[in-house]
Order: sequence, then structure tokens, then C-alpha cells
Amino acid sequence: MLASLRIESMARAFSDDLRRRILTVYAGGGVSLRALAERFAVGVEFVRKIRKQQLRSGRMERVPQARHGPASRVTPAVQQQLRAQLREQPDLTLWELQQRVGKTVGVALSKSLLWLWLQRLGLRVKKNRSTRKNKTRRQLGSGARRGGRR
Repeated sequence: MLASLRIESMARAFSDDLRRRILTVYAGGGVSLRALAERFAVGVEFVRKIRKQQLRSGRMERVPQARHGPASRVTPAVQQQLRAQLREQPDLTLWELQQRVGKTVGVALSKSLLWLWLQRLGLRVKKNRSTRKNKTRRQLGSGARRGGRR
């Protein structure tokens, strides 16, 4: 039974052409929102929504959605600088790259953000060999503990 169930993807927005046709017919007069919804096979709430948006913005087309959150500090200029720095000296560590980008472009980037963008751009950086190695306990023979039984 589960194999026959299909998960539907998210609904897509109606085209601007459909919105224009609905609003043009409504502007002609003599047609209710409910009749328009039936005529164009859309929901009444959709027709109400696009009419409200038209009254608010004066446009028949969709209103562009605002971007949430702050704008990214990694602009195309910063990306170009990252590429240039690594082309000039490919063995830079993250810390050195962070300092150089901060000085040349004047943008402070965290190491995690820098690492994320290097991965997105397909660039590599040298690992810092001055940090401690990850300590993993060695197994003895058959996996017995040191110092006998407890």
C-alpha cells in the first residue's frame, strides 16, 4: 500500500499571465470573485489575494519577495580576492587567508564562513601542521585494557 502512495512536491506559483487575465476580467466589471475563481479553476482565496495585492502595489504581476536576513559579506569582489590570494600563494592557511582578505578587501570573515566559501568555489587550502594531532587511543592486542582487569 505504501508503494502506491506518491508524495506530491510543493505547489508552484500561478503564472503572471493567469494573474493578469483574472484581474483584467475583474476590471471589466460585472463578475464576482467567486465566479472568476470557478471560470479560471482557481481558489476563491487566490483571487482575493491577487486582488488585494493589486490594490496595495498597483501591479498585476507578482510582487517580488524580500530577501530575509542580512546581505552576504562574501561579494563577488571577495570571491575574486580569495581566488587571487590562493593563486598567488596556494599553501596559505585559513588564518593567513583570513588576515589577507581582511586587509585587502576590508571584510572580516570567520574561519567557518571562509571554509564554506572555499568549498563552494572549489578551492583548497593547506592544513595547519602546527595544531595538535587528534589523539585516538591505540588498541592493544585483543582490545584489552591497560593495567589488567578492573
